[in-house]
Amino acid sequence: MEILHKPDDVHQWVRAQRRSGAVIGLVPTMGFFHDGHLSLMRLAAKHVDTVVVSLFVNPTQFGPNEDLDRYPRDFERDMLMLRREEVAAVFVPRPELMYPPGFQTEVQVLHLTKNLCGRTRPNHFAGVATVVTKLFNIVQPDVAVFGEKDYQQLAVIRRMVADLNLPVRVIGGPIVREDDGLAMSSRNANLDRSHRVSALSLSTGLTLARELYQKGERDAAAIGAAVQRHILSFPHTAIDYVSLIDSKSLEPVQEADNDTRLALAVHIDGKVRLIDNGLLSKPPQER
Repeated sequence: MEILHKPDDVHQWVRAQRRSGAVIGLVPTMGFFHDGHLSLMRLAAKHVDTVVVSLFVNPTQFGPNEDLDRYPRDFERDMLMLRREEVAAVFVPRPELMYPPGFQTEVQVLHLTKNLCGRTRPNHFAGVATVVTKLFNIVQPDVAVFGEKDYQQLAVIRRMVADLNLPVRVIGGPIVREDDGLAMSSRNANLDRSHRVSALSLSTGLTLARELYQKGERDAAAIGAAVQRHILSFPHTAIDYVSLIDSKSLEPVQEADNDTRLALAVHIDGKVRLIDNGLLSKPPQER
């Protein structure tokens, strides 16, 4: 496995792969890998000849009071995990190489970023869209794989790729969960035992919403209110949003149907922000 630090080194490496006729896949990450990340790498390997992983904790998608400094990092652990997978190269740039002095260009997707995470994190998706555009330009992948846990991010990237005619096929990988139902996230490492119990309010809230839908409830406000009560019954929880949305437009809905998705963001102990989502039409027990 090649470990590449500079964009020019990636360009050279990619040109060599292209000469051999390789189809290239990219899995963008911020590191501190778990089985969710590894599932995306394995999914990419099913579609391409050569898998590249980027590892970059992107400062431009963090707000001034967010957890950039606390975001978990363990480079050596990550490299050990990558070497066990079918990964040909990892791109690990320094921030000053991605954002050199005088950098002043930004990519924005306007409408899809207004609600959900974009409402309370107003600069987040501009940071995401800009860094992903840069990664696409540097790695020049044929396929890119992103997790469905970050559902709004996946929608934003698909919109950006379509709008800018980028020659990349975007594939979404399903959410991977812990045995107790908690959606896998690098930020889970920042939860202590009691806070982890409170974090389960997201996945159990999703189960509750699915149960109500299966029983015939279609009033989105009623389902959302029940989920909010459930989450707030756990200690250390503060809701960012509980939203029932259309899976394609991400717009809020008044009446739930089979395309309605529950999207959640919850702060645990004021320090760890977790997200989760899922279709209401899936069986309550399905993870």
